[in-house]
Amino acid sequence: MRRLPPVLVEDGCSRELVSLIRTILAACKEISFRVGQGALSGVLGSTLDENIQGETQKKLDVLSNQLLKDILLESGYVKAIASEEEDTTVAGNPDAKYIVAFDPLDGSSNIDINSLVGTIFSIMEVDKESDPADPTIFLQSGRKQVAAGYVLYGPSTMLALSTGKGTRIFTLDKTHGSFLLTHDYAKIPADTNEFAINASNQRFWTAPMQQYIEDLLAGKTGPRGKNFNMRWIAAMVGDVHRVLCRGGLFTYPEDTKDPNKPYKLRLLYEANPMAMLIEQAGGLAHTGQENILDIQPTEIHQRVAVILGSKNEVEACLGYHQ
Repeated sequence: MRRLPPVLVEDGCSRELVSLIRTILAACKEISFRVGQGALSGVLGSTLDENIQGETQKKLDVLSNQLLKDILLESGYVKAIASEEEDTTVAGNPDAKYIVAFDPLDGSSNIDINSLVGTIFSIMEVDKESDPADPTIFLQSGRKQVAAGYVLYGPSTMLALSTGKGTRIFTLDKTHGSFLLTHDYAKIPADTNEFAINASNQRFWTAPMQQYIEDLLAGKTGPRGKNFNMRWIAAMVGDVHRVLCRGGLFTYPEDTKDPNKPYKLRLLYEANPMAMLIEQAGGLAHTGQENILDIQPTEIHQRVAVILGSKNEVEACLGYHQ
């Protein structure tokens, strides 16, 4: 099986980009080990603090963020980083040309029940003359990403990665610490009978989404004329991985539960990297109003609605919104 670095070289990635991706994965291997140790490593449970999102931080949230932050800033490959767990961006090497946005541990509510969690990351380029302390250097559309990926910590540790030439899936060989290519060029089926949504929020959804899900649940006797299965892992990284492997639709739509936060998922380090992976695998990623990758960000923790997955099913969902 082919190892990660040679595959990136084949894709024409620069030496710096290859080294940066390997740096991110070095931190992810350590996170994988800590997650795998569970209660034995003393990192389960919550802290007494909240992050900038107003969410109670898990101990592993803090640990994962610090691991990624330290290794990236010490590497010299990044001009600045942006993280779900940081109030604002953090400056790095002023001479570097890459910036990295990441969710250090997506699905952290799953930590204490030994369910799926993962790390999501997005890499973009900036001018070498730009100010590393200026958060606005991150305000680029998802089309500007030079690489995006996630590392899923499950029964095996897996990497989904795109550098703009398709989406590939790698598996961590823990005997010697290398990510080996196990799924070359993932291809999402255009049609599906699976969907993932947090149904507990049904009463807060907008009318188009309520009608769409109602029609799915009506099965063969409804307007769609076929039965659908619902899957929900409560970690975007897990639900998107299933979509990449066998198709499906994942959505976290707009809702009215908190008028100040109509959207759940963050654009820069959740929606954008996942949208790139999905599109590069032949799927579609949308908000209901526009393509996710075309959004011009206005702030680093901006939130958006997300509808992504099998192309024909996403378009069917969008039909209810138009």
